[in-house]
Amino acid sequence: METTSGQANRMSEPRKTQPVLVIGATGYIGGRLVPKLLEMGYTVRVIGRSLSKLESRPWASHPRLEAVRGDVLEVKSLKRAVRGCWAAYYLVHSMNATKPDFEELDRRAAFNMVAVAASTDSMLERLIYLGGLGDENDPKLSKHLRSRLEIARILRTGPVPVTTLRAAMILGSGSASFEILRYLVDRVPLMFTPPWVHTPVQPICIRNVLNYLVGCLEHEEMVGQIFDIGGPEILTYERLIKLYAEAAGLSERIVIPISFISPRLSALMIGLITPVPAPLALALTEGLVNRVICRDERIREIIPQDLMTCRQSIERAIEKIERHRVEACWTDAGELLPPEWTYCGDDSYAGGTVLVCAYRVRLKALASEIWEHIVTIGGRTGWYYGGPLWRIRGWLDKLFGGTSLLRGRRDPMKLYVGDALDFWRVLEVSAPFRLLLLSEMKLPGEAILEFKICPVGHKECELQQVARFLPRGVLGLLYWYSLYGAHRVLFKGMLRTIAREVGKPVVKKPERFEPELHPVYRPD
Repeated sequence: METTSGQANRMSEPRKTQPVLVIGATGYIGGRLVPKLLEMGYTVRVIGRSLSKLESRPWASHPRLEAVRGDVLEVKSLKRAVRGCWAAYYLVHSMNATKPDFEELDRRAAFNMVAVAASTDSMLERLIYLGGLGDENDPKLSKHLRSRLEIARILRTGPVPVTTLRAAMILGSGSASFEILRYLVDRVPLMFTPPWVHTPVQPICIRNVLNYLVGCLEHEEMVGQIFDIGGPEILTYERLIKLYAEAAGLSERIVIPISFISPRLSALMIGLITPVPAPLALALTEGLVNRVICRDERIREIIPQDLMTCRQSIERAIEKIERHRVEACWTDAGELLPPEWTYCGDDSYAGGTVLVCAYRVRLKALASEIWEHIVTIGGRTGWYYGGPLWRIRGWLDKLFGGTSLLRGRRDPMKLYVGDALDFWRVLEVSAPFRLLLLSEMKLPGEAILEFKICPVGHKECELQQVARFLPRGVLGLLYWYSLYGAHRVLFKGMLRTIAREVGKPVVKKPERFEPELHPVYRPD
């Protein structure tokens, strides 16, 4: 058996070649941490439910990056991912709280992590967990923050030392908290808010968070410890609102606290005004009543760095958004295709009836010439036809707690698997031939929209647009057939407009067709 001093010597050696596992690599924090670790010379392994989503990340082709398919809710796949790694970042949160059992799912995942870390073939020497600030003895502590503290406790029950970083609001382009702040201040000059607008908070810039996370690998005194991390300022949410307005060059925002406005009502208003869905907004706003400031700042001595002020953090985030250089976003963590769709290419009795509405147009153009108009769809470009209809559908989705068109897209020119695209999720990007989107609208069923470019002759291509719908019960059938006529007009108009935008001769005008019933998507 190795002695304690032997273990200490082994832990103090440089560990750049042995993999570091990042669990949650496609989320907001993980999506920024992975390239930073690679830049600093570490070998990184990432785990995700879909290899195609992992392999579509900008850093996926790095020679020191390993991607494995797995799920924290499946012990076998998690054990396979951990094998050979000396450290692991645990960045898993069911933060959207759209599932009523999100606490139980997080609990199960944490216990699985403990079991895998304790297994005989595990080489893990340390776990690193990013949680939230909060006082467990506070009777008003939000359900989300209480769950974050519980996960930290569960991880610490295992034999592997856990370094826990506890942060309040993270300021950075793409974070859910920052997006709420940005959209509210941009769109609402006069705000009626709950009293929590005067709650003290100690925000921290995403850049500083990443430096602390990387430092957990490089400082032995961090192992097994709990640290509060925050920026150099303690201020109120009202002050944050005014700081953002000043940094963005907006007129002064007037904030009027009203005692009877509850977090739930606030979440509903946020859901209508911003791209953040009401359930996620509720999870965040419930925590705003809690005083979240650092009580232990030892980490500043262990990992000294220039802590960015709130104004600096906001200005930096605004600049990144304006330059379309948002590396990761809260929307990146969406789930991919539901299991039912793995059968949709079989006979109808195998997986239910798949309803289809398909149109095609033939152009005297190269696939690449058509593709540039497909890959930029949505966001500021829009959907080429029926703008008011898309907006109405988006607002209806908002009313029922969905995402709406407000979510937009991260980059106006590029798409990656797993990206959010208005109220769609990107399932596949195969340039310049195929774009596959999964609807995240509130629907009585599951919907997929496919754009396919098929070369059919010399400098001639056929653009196909295929909508597939897997209804859920009678309500799903009623939904599909009640909108079928509108869909036909909309899709035909979209193809006609795209053809006009391409600017090449139309060989065949838009027409309906029956697509092949091949499987539209099969998860890895």
